[in-house]
Amino acid sequence: MGLTSNKVLALAVLVAVLLFAATIWLWPRLAGRNWRAVTGRVGMLLVTQLALFAAVGLAANNSFLFYGSWSDLFGREQDMGVVVDHSAGAKRIKVVERKRLDVPGGARPAVGGQIQKIVVSGEKSKIDSPAYVYLPPEYFQPEFRKKTFPATIVLTGYPGTAENLLKGLKYPQTAWQEAKSGRMQPTVLVMMRPTVAPPRDTECVDVPGGPQTETFFAKDLPKAVSETYRVGAKPRNWGLIGNSTGGYCALKIALHHPGQFSVGAGLSAYYKAADDPTTGDLFHGDKKAKNRANLLWSLDHLPQGASSFLVTTSKSGEGNLKPTGHFIKKVKAPARVSSITLDSGGHNFNTWRREISPALVWMSGRLKAS
Repeated sequence: MGLTSNKVLALAVLVAVLLFAATIWLWPRLAGRNWRAVTGRVGMLLVTQLALFAAVGLAANNSFLFYGSWSDLFGREQDMGVVVDHSAGAKRIKVVERKRLDVPGGARPAVGGQIQKIVVSGEKSKIDSPAYVYLPPEYFQPEFRKKTFPATIVLTGYPGTAENLLKGLKYPQTAWQEAKSGRMQPTVLVMMRPTVAPPRDTECVDVPGGPQTETFFAKDLPKAVSETYRVGAKPRNWGLIGNSTGGYCALKIALHHPGQFSVGAGLSAYYKAADDPTTGDLFHGDKKAKNRANLLWSLDHLPQGASSFLVTTSKSGEGNLKPTGHFIKKVKAPARVSSITLDSGGHNFNTWRREISPALVWMSGRLKAS
């Protein structure tokens, strides 16, 4: 059973309840002052508390998906070991696994679509990174076999895993349901974390002498996807969305690369690159590059393309309310900006689940299939 399985959580809760009941039942028998009674009391309290902590920890992890698997929890990397051919003419995307979507009829791709686990090899950045691609049902239906689709890059926060986008935030299921209801067009989703050089948080910038993360997302990834799948290659075909660090990256890349992306959505985004032990020195004294990574500075000092932006915040519970207002005021034509402002909502999965559906519908209205 997986770490995020409800059966594992239910078993942990059951064990905690039974141990608690056993402690109450056996306590009178362990009331003596001899070493056996004392050891028994200490042992019962210890195992009961450990069981309670495990149950609470599993419940919290199921809600926020800090860890996607047992291997992730214990630090065992599973995404290594895939050989990527960098020779001339080699494919830039390697499919390593195919999964069904957990929706009615999901066993049939023409009904439920398909999720493919891939490894992307960056042509210019030389970065290799795992990702998940959601292909909508229409992608497999005969009447759409010659149709190209719009695509959206979906990014987690730091240090989240791509599995969070599938299991916790349920992007594929949401896109499937919204397309089925007619509120959005069928869209290919490319889901991954912005941490393409783990464990370093590169804030989606090209680090001098280091990971060329911005190049990977702005150039390599769209090119590789468009060459592998039936996805358009023009700006009107491409968008980005993300939460927290992923939200900052989505806005940053859409703002700085209007020739590749026409839409960018930041859920609970911040607006300038972080500077802490997880990032290291991102700019090596280059003040221009540091200013450029500040989106509010960029809006004031750099030309704005014809991109559409969506930003989200909360009146209570979010720390980005004021800078989000500044971002909105600084967006000028030909760019456009929209927003979602919740009455209350924290920097967490529950808040983002409330925003993903309207955000995807909003993006769909601004992306084109061809």
